[in-house]
Amino acid sequence: MPESLTPELIKTAPKALLHDHLDGGLRPATILELSEQIGHELPADTVEGLGAWFAESADSGSLVRYLETFDHTIAVMQTAEGLARVARECVEDLAADGVVYAESRYAPEQHLAGGLSLDEVVTAVEDGIREGEALAAEAGRPIRVDTLVTAMRHAAKSREIAELAVRHRDAGVTGFDIAGAEAGFPPTRHLDAFEYLRRENFHFTIHAGEAFGLPSIWEAIQWCGAERLGHGVRIVDDLTLDGVPVTEIETPYADWSPEQVSAVQLGRLAAYVRDRRIPLEMCPSSNLQTGAAPSIAAHPITLLDRLRFRVTLNTDNRLMSGTSMSREMELLVAEAGWGLRHLRRVSVNAMKSAFLPFDQRLEIIENKIKPFYDD
Repeated sequence: MPESLTPELIKTAPKALLHDHLDGGLRPATILELSEQIGHELPADTVEGLGAWFAESADSGSLVRYLETFDHTIAVMQTAEGLARVARECVEDLAADGVVYAESRYAPEQHLAGGLSLDEVVTAVEDGIREGEALAAEAGRPIRVDTLVTAMRHAAKSREIAELAVRHRDAGVTGFDIAGAEAGFPPTRHLDAFEYLRRENFHFTIHAGEAFGLPSIWEAIQWCGAERLGHGVRIVDDLTLDGVPVTEIETPYADWSPEQVSAVQLGRLAAYVRDRRIPLEMCPSSNLQTGAAPSIAAHPITLLDRLRFRVTLNTDNRLMSGTSMSREMELLVAEAGWGLRHLRRVSVNAMKSAFLPFDQRLEIIENKIKPFYDD
């Protein structure tokens, strides 16, 4: 294995991405252009100024300002042309960053203001993704991108959105998700949707354990049957060291000794998650912005990886966090002591956990990921 993990090497590393929001990854230049076409007012009128506004708002610590950023991205995603362009550019940007497989998620119910139907929204996104895949292949950066259709947990459309996802399962939609505020909107409100998806043999993940704690994770798994956990960072609340919750220990997890890690005790829920190999879709930079973690060095992803939970590394919202898969890897290398073996493990974990047929997952692992890391 290469001894020095330079940014150039990390960028060429083949990556797998499971948790990336389509409406959180737009190019500022695209937002400016599309906003001008539809007459939508923005807080800045230059690419640099708009990019800076998104970064400042996302890092402000104000939930109101953070949510306002999505008002502007979603506003330019209300036409078939806008949706297709955003999807196409998403694929191109991921491919340029070394991503070989990705699942991009979005909520169709948020893209109806321009008169599109739910099915037309999905079709427009899939058209854009297929075009992006073709352009990436022509550029010598082949990538496979599937989509997850998301229902908003505060709304009452989850069953309708679940049926929408299943209708498009042979056109690129590979899974279902619920997203939005956890507190006050437990996943059990959407049991009808999850029961329907299981009857249809369809995959789904659930945002849980980000802003809310263990009860949200427990409901997502034990009541709803989630195959993966979106974020799941709060599973760390179920870990103790010498009877002390690990969250109360000030030493960053990156600095823990092997003896400390081996002495960590897992609560029953944490043990179940690890034993069942339930994937955790972790997003370090985003978790810092939302207060789910205090720093990269103290982010639970490092401790959970050392405890051999099935951890995956993700971007969440590339625009709002000013990030990419390469940047997330660079941060963990620089601030949490990760090496190539850690990057290999999360990449293989992601492909093992992808909502692809087994043979297709295996093909990407054996032919794209392992050759880079094992040579």
